[in-house]
Amino acid sequence: MPPRHDAVLFDLDGTLLDTAPDFVTAINRVLAERGLPPHPESMVRAAVSHGSAGLIAATFDLEASHPDFEPLRQALLAHYRTCLTDETRLFPGMERVLEALAVRGIPWGIVTNKPAQYTDAIVARLPWPSPPATVICPDHVTRTKPDPEPVLLACRQLDLAPGRAIYVGDHLRDIEAGRGAGTATVAAAYGYLDADENPAEWGADHIIERADQLIDILF
Repeated sequence: MPPRHDAVLFDLDGTLLDTAPDFVTAINRVLAERGLPPHPESMVRAAVSHGSAGLIAATFDLEASHPDFEPLRQALLAHYRTCLTDETRLFPGMERVLEALAVRGIPWGIVTNKPAQYTDAIVARLPWPSPPATVICPDHVTRTKPDPEPVLLACRQLDLAPGRAIYVGDHLRDIEAGRGAGTATVAAAYGYLDADENPAEWGADHIIERADQLIDILF
């Protein structure tokens, strides 16, 4: 039976990779430098999807306009650069998905709001069953997710009509970007969700509780 889709696109943090442990290390180093107690991993996981700014806001209860906000964010990023892949791993079951794509010769790619300097370093350092055929970061577009521009650019780089691709993400903005681009969409309910988020309300074509459930959707 031929595959249902000709390419698979993934969000990075909280969908393809569990990057939260390295963010825990980075933010707790920032806290330690200021004589503050460490934060539990559960709190960090809930904030990772909102990027470095969201993590600083959640950790220090600061608005972006506060004069301490940007120095704290830069301190976080400096520490994060030193531990990018110390504990970052594919989510359980995701290796099976990538291996299945490799066996069938189906390209896959990354569409993320994570800046290229971090994304490219992570992609280069981690082992993959097959490498991503495209990696789209905010550096490559004028509008980031939830705008469809990054997903559309990935499809163009793959020389593929969006309707033949599927996009997987753990946030409403991922589903909105995929739908806006015209791809099929999958909500990764195992990802970095806020306590009040319900993936069933995002309008995705599919919802998965484990990464390897993608296999039944794809083939």
